[in-house]
Amino acid sequence: MSESPPPVLGLHHFAWRCRNAEETRHFYEDIVGLPLVHVIRLDHVPSTGEYCPYVHLFFEMADGSYIAFFDLGDDTAAEPSPNTPPWVNHIALRVATLEQLETMKQRLVEHGIEVLGVTDHHFVRSIYFFDPNGFRLELTVPVAPAETLDSYKLQARPALDAWTAERKNAVSETSAA
Repeated sequence: MSESPPPVLGLHHFAWRCRNAEETRHFYEDIVGLPLVHVIRLDHVPSTGEYCPYVHLFFEMADGSYIAFFDLGDDTAAEPSPNTPPWVNHIALRVATLEQLETMKQRLVEHGIEVLGVTDHHFVRSIYFFDPNGFRLELTVPVAPAETLDSYKLQARPALDAWTAERKNAVSETSAA
């Protein structure tokens, strides 16, 4: 029997393609408030050796994790997935209080950014918006008590098992028809 996997300690960074490094810096640093803390500029990709001049930007969050972007120098943003609704692929970042969430919403609106929400998801409240690259972001505040979150943990696997069984049955019925 294999050993248990080592614990994943947290997010180091999430990377996405950006259209323009300065436009992205302005949005994340000047508007959202994440400081630009590291820039890597290379001509070859270290993991593959492929020639592709780029700049890699890292913006630090308060917990020491990062959101990062690659500017490939061609003024092209990542394309959305054609088979996925635009609300699905996103990254959710946490703020501490509902007051901070409202402050961020007002700040974004003042900078001409369209914001959806505050949306009540019962365990968090969130706002949604897009960065200059068309990447969807969510700012969220946990609002559920620890007991509620603990009950979610207990219900998670049975809920997934039920979904999986329903999907399997639906596929079987569709195949038989």
